[in-house]
Amino acid sequence: MRCEIVAVGTELLLGQVVDTNSTHIGDELALAGIDCHFKTTVGDNHARIVSVLRIALDRSDAVLICGGLGPTSDDITREAIAEVMGVELRRDPAMVENIRKLFEARKREMAPSNARQADLPEGAAFIPQERGTAPGLICPMGEDKVMYAIPGVPLEMKEMLGRAVIPDLKRRSGTTAVILSRMLRTWGMAESTLGERVSARVEALQERSNPTIAFLASGVEGLMIRVTAKATTEDEATTMLDEEEAELRAILGDVIFGVDRESMERVVAGLLVDRGMTVGVAESLTGGLVAARLAETEGASKWFRGSVVAYDSKVKYDLLDVPEGPVVSAEAAEAMAWGACKALEADVGISVTGVAGPTTQDGQPVGTVFMAVALRGQVESEEAHFAGDRQHIRQFSTISLLDMLRKRLLADG
Repeated sequence: MRCEIVAVGTELLLGQVVDTNSTHIGDELALAGIDCHFKTTVGDNHARIVSVLRIALDRSDAVLICGGLGPTSDDITREAIAEVMGVELRRDPAMVENIRKLFEARKREMAPSNARQADLPEGAAFIPQERGTAPGLICPMGEDKVMYAIPGVPLEMKEMLGRAVIPDLKRRSGTTAVILSRMLRTWGMAESTLGERVSARVEALQERSNPTIAFLASGVEGLMIRVTAKATTEDEATTMLDEEEAELRAILGDVIFGVDRESMERVVAGLLVDRGMTVGVAESLTGGLVAARLAETEGASKWFRGSVVAYDSKVKYDLLDVPEGPVVSAEAAEAMAWGACKALEADVGISVTGVAGPTTQDGQPVGTVFMAVALRGQVESEEAHFAGDRQHIRQFSTISLLDMLRKRLLADG
């Protein structure tokens, strides 16, 4: 069965509200083994909603419409569905009374406009509401097509989707499959290079079409490789994902730093805990961003000693024992890492210094960054060059320093 999501609401198109509903619906459809090939967002306009629904029904077996079931004049999903079905809307007295009782149970008086929520296209059936006031709709279109309408309020949507829509879809489709995805998070490799490295694997999978690989950019958090598998059981799909992850790790090595929601700082935290080590930070251009990310991790007090934000050169000289001279250099970064170890009594010292802009410093162009890690009596430094505005350079510097620490800890064993 091919399913399509239609999100209704002008506020979604204007960017006033982020459409998290469609994300949740897509996740639930995948877990149920139901393919979702299209997702459309349409504003609160009758003609455009009708047009979108007709297009969706022409190419999909099931259309899941989210939003536009409220009591106000711009809630017109019911009217649009009725036109697509070619039927009249009929007000259901029993549903009007049910909605009234819902208000009474909350010690509130039902407004006359709420009665609109009891309008039902002929041939459709209500999905009873258990969280709000707007019932959903199941609207058959002949023998092999169906539309569902559910509220846009996330709490109501999730409850109705899980209780009524997904079970009905599975019954209609007869599917017993499950679709699972896994995100492999990478850092330090350009998208084009990453694509070239994995291209042979992608081509090999295209012949089978299961599992599949896709690339997703996530801005300053790196690139993600999404692996999706479809199988008859969750265990079988998980096994397929495990096997494909192993293949990709063999190709990319430590470029992959995490899986799904694992952030760089969470991975670093795990490595430090495993080794029983503490870390101290000395940061210049990042101005505390490194410390903030580390401190956001649960249990950070066990391994994070603190940070010296040495923004001014004099602070580097006086607190971190950086020798007089250029502070945007490998030598300065290495001295700062040692200084972090000493000042904060940490097992590992990490540092970053550079030029975030808008002007050059120490003869170095904007975007030049030096990072260092001091561990077990040895210090290593790296030079990097980042493009973008001031904020992007600072963010790139932060995650790159944490990635450098991650790789150094892995090498330390």
